[in-house]
Amino acid sequence: MDNGRSGVPAGTDAARWREERRAAAAAHAEALERRQKGESARASAMIAEFVAEAATRGPAPEPLRARTYDGRARYRTSLEGWYLRLDETLAVDTAGRFYVLRTPPSLVGRLRGVVPEPSDPPLVLGAGGKDGESVDLREALDRLRAQRG
Repeated sequence: MDNGRSGVPAGTDAARWREERRAAAAAHAEALERRQKGESARASAMIAEFVAEAATRGPAPEPLRARTYDGRARYRTSLEGWYLRLDETLAVDTAGRFYVLRTPPSLVGRLRGVVPEPSDPPLVLGAGGKDGESVDLREALDRLRAQRG
């Protein structure tokens, strides 16, 4: 029996329906998290391979800077590594950690620098962004390898 609202059954069936929907949503969230962790593990392995190669064959790491969200300023960090995107907003450091190098503008950041936090690397950089702004991690690492010159 339908109570007339969005196809939700009436009475006891409604409670069961809500519980089934809740369980389905939880299962979906768990599957998404497992997939993201798997992708991050593969991306971390690709980054570790690149860092090991770069240590012996180049390219040499460079000091990394964080950009403000509006892109108008760049702040020092204590990190050295390689930028993955041409706009210098994504990078890996010499320890193989992945960083999103975006920060809010601040006077303290301008004077003392900023301390970015590492995050889990994706297989696709900029996924979900505007057309042409996403790039596969493998392609970004291959572009860096080509800079060995």
